[in-house]
Amino acid sequence: MSSSVTARAATFAQVLRRVFALASPYFRSEEKWRARVMFGGIVALNLAYVYALVLFNQWYGRFYDGLQNKDATVFWREIRVFCVLAFFNILLQVLKFYVTQLLQLRWRTWMTRNYLSRWMSNRTFYHLELARYATSEGQTPDNPDQRIQEDMQLFTDYTMTLSMGLLNAVVTLLSFVGILWGLSGSFELSVGGTTYQIVGAMVWLAVAYCAMGTVITHFIGRPLIGTNFRQQRFEADFRHHLVRVREYSEAIALDRGEKVEHGQLDLRFGSVLRNYLVLIKQQKNLISFTAFFGQAAVIFPFIVAAPRFFSGAIQLGALMQISSAFGKVQDSLSWFVDNYDRVAVWRATTDRLTSFDDAMRAHAAQDVALQRDEAAELRTDDLSVALPNGTALLAGAALAVNPGDSVLLQGPSGSGKSTLFRSFAGIWPFASGHVKVPADATFMPQRPYVPDGKLRDALTYPNPAADFTDDQLHQALTDALLPDLAARLDDSDAWSQKLSGGEQQRLAIARVLLKKPTWLFADEITSALDAKAEGVLYKRLSDAVHAAGGAMVSIAHRAAVGDFHNQRWTLVPREEGEEGKAGGARYRLNVSAAQPAAA
Repeated sequence: MSSSVTARAATFAQVLRRVFALASPYFRSEEKWRARVMFGGIVALNLAYVYALVLFNQWYGRFYDGLQNKDATVFWREIRVFCVLAFFNILLQVLKFYVTQLLQLRWRTWMTRNYLSRWMSNRTFYHLELARYATSEGQTPDNPDQRIQEDMQLFTDYTMTLSMGLLNAVVTLLSFVGILWGLSGSFELSVGGTTYQIVGAMVWLAVAYCAMGTVITHFIGRPLIGTNFRQQRFEADFRHHLVRVREYSEAIALDRGEKVEHGQLDLRFGSVLRNYLVLIKQQKNLISFTAFFGQAAVIFPFIVAAPRFFSGAIQLGALMQISSAFGKVQDSLSWFVDNYDRVAVWRATTDRLTSFDDAMRAHAAQDVALQRDEAAELRTDDLSVALPNGTALLAGAALAVNPGDSVLLQGPSGSGKSTLFRSFAGIWPFASGHVKVPADATFMPQRPYVPDGKLRDALTYPNPAADFTDDQLHQALTDALLPDLAARLDDSDAWSQKLSGGEQQRLAIARVLLKKPTWLFADEITSALDAKAEGVLYKRLSDAVHAAGGAMVSIAHRAAVGDFHNQRWTLVPREEGEEGKAGGARYRLNVSAAQPAAA
């Protein structure tokens, strides 16, 4: 029993440490003084609110005594006092609500921007997604979008609400326990012929009543913590797949994949429903008990104090004061009972944010095995590249590309061509060695990112559109064989849905022609184009890069692309027994002169 209690105490302490670790940075940030003043103001308003409750309790005694004595003077005087107390009570509640909501808003704003900054820096967003596929389920946080958008709102809201509620409960308990102690008198209990006099009986009854309720509530509601955690995850997974269906709507429609995707969506929604039904049943059990507990607390003080009232020991005013004070003490002691479901959601949200925060901290502290420097040419020394699962693709590669060169990288699908490019770019965390890359290097993926919004912003991404004139934008689109889009620069649309795959690739080429980089790394950038368009655009890219004194490195399967390159790198599978001599790498890189397509 003691070990179980110790374990629960340790778990509770761990939760508090997590909450403090998540909450404290804001109150130590550049907004710390504003945050601390607002928090102090909220505390003061809560204390003033409790003091108003004490004044109301005293008013009950005077008012009901006046009613019992049929004293009209006291009655009307206390009505005026009530109006004054009610006005200030309403004012306190409005101010408390406004300042609390304002602090929550500023806190959420700071946390969201802080987490967004960390998530988007050093390619953390990309590396965490890679880690999800390299580790087992549960080791890497899922759905960071939900954690930033929803969980932070819940965390700031529930942390403020629950902490101020707990403060109110403690202060109310301290304020009213003395009142209840003085009003409750003594209670005689006979045991085995001996009579015991219990002083402050109402206080002890309130403590016993609430202690019993808290223990029962904990055992009934404890499963809610895990169920709420799973519900948030299932909801996020369902929402994420809905977004993917919208994003890949054309591909799904062309493949006639509606039934499959509907089945996948139904499967995920089924998980949402099944877990939610479990949540409903658990909440039903908890609400059943808490509702009974709350209703019984209304009549309980009257039953206990009734004998003293009917004997004439106390008047109606004292009886109403006892009921009010008992209610406040009982509410304070029952804070855990009344807020258990909210505590469960808050605990689950805290766990989700903590795991996300830990993952970003681990990424920030992770040693970078690949050294990447800027130079006038591309150079690699002892470069090794692996998959997220640890499978070695390439080991000990020493490569060189000089200004004026054009290199074509080829090899079987899955051999690591794109992964090698990612290593050159410095975004692949599963690479080691030393890479020197020119500073003015542009990397083009096979599937370019085309943001929604104005076309001019999609064309100049990630640079601001204001950096270029309309004539420059028109020329870039014309050179990329997209002259019809030149008149739509200010149209806003979901361009990734409206443009075909070939048009998106040409738009990405227009970006490069617009920005004129010295070095270009192109990964299957014309895979969706016809041979004629591919030849025209490759020549324009090659001419632009070499005119700037740079070089081009391309990944392509089509033989015709070789006409625009003077070197060929080929990833060749190692033969059986050869892998062990090369650190277990599956492929080796052969370097040769490029052959014309006609050859």
